[in-house]
Amino acid sequence: MESEVPPESESSEKLIFSSPQEEEEEDDSEKEKESREAEETVTINPLLSPALTGDVEGLQKIFEDPENSHHGQAMQLLLEEDIVGRNLLYAACMAGQSDVIRALAKYGVNLNEKTTRGYTLLHCAAAWGRLETLKALVELDVDIEALNFREERARDVAARYSQTECVEFLDWAEARLALKKYIAKVSATVTDTEKGPGKLYKEDKNILLSACRLKNEWLETHLEASINELFEQKQQLEDIVTPIFTKMATPRQVKSAKSVQ
Repeated sequence: MESEVPPESESSEKLIFSSPQEEEEEDDSEKEKESREAEETVTINPLLSPALTGDVEGLQKIFEDPENSHHGQAMQLLLEEDIVGRNLLYAACMAGQSDVIRALAKYGVNLNEKTTRGYTLLHCAAAWGRLETLKALVELDVDIEALNFREERARDVAARYSQTECVEFLDWAEARLALKKYIAKVSATVTDTEKGPGKLYKEDKNILLSACRLKNEWLETHLEASINELFEQKQQLEDIVTPIFTKMATPRQVKSAKSVQ
């Protein structure tokens, strides 16, 4: 069993922040040692309790109140890692504390940081079935295409653990991202013709820029669009872009002197 994925029970804070390992790779003595280290982390880190209980105000006091006894080492405590490379943000993800994630993100933490096995916060939330936490992370613009040591995206991890709602949400997030990336790619090609397949006529350039602008506006005004609608919008843009790019890549015929006469 992997350290970033849910154990069979969630009955205590220690269990939430414990580090179960894959059975084929760890013997009992190593597991006992890791359990003791995890328990020590629980008892000494003053950020753990508010992170697990959703006490955003308590966390803010530690980070922002110079009079707080832990203020000077707040960031160090937050980023302190266990033996598999997880910090307290992972504990908050496992506990489904979306508001805690949003609050801590304001202090400049790297939300795409990976554990020793390549798991991100998004992988963690997906494995534990924390849908609202997934939504919060996607809103915070984390990398939804990041891969763990199994070459799995967060969506794949959610599917492996039968977290159906998480799979559906991440499918939607990936469809939205695909449209955004395609718009950005077309826009970059138009503004920097050296990256494109050839010279772009002014009329075609205006058509492409207008199409990209309209699709961006559509994304901004359709935040709840379905996957099918997102795919349809991308296809519409491709139908405009493809013939123009094809024309760009086609060598222009130069009239000979004989044909001019």
